[in-house]
Amino acid sequence: MMDKNTHFPQYRKLSNGKTFYKIINERTFEEIMLFGERRMYFKTIAEKYPEMLRIKDMLELQAPFLMATEAEYSTVFNRTDQ
Repeated sequence: MMDKNTHFPQYRKLSNGKTFYKIINERTFEEIMLFGERRMYFKTIAEKYPEMLRIKDMLELQAPFLMATEAEYSTVFNRTDQ
């Protein structure tokens, strides 16, 4: 269960290392997907229950989500090889 004292933002990544997340709050996250030299950026505001469960799973580090750092996320976010 999510801790009411969770501090945001939180950072996560998929176990394959090709998708990174910045969880802004309990209902909003940013996602960067890597495809070789390309990347795709999405911002999601969870309005539907499955999206809310996804954020919950990320915060609870349920597989396949792993802890990531702000530095990892920033490195991927600031890549210039698009």
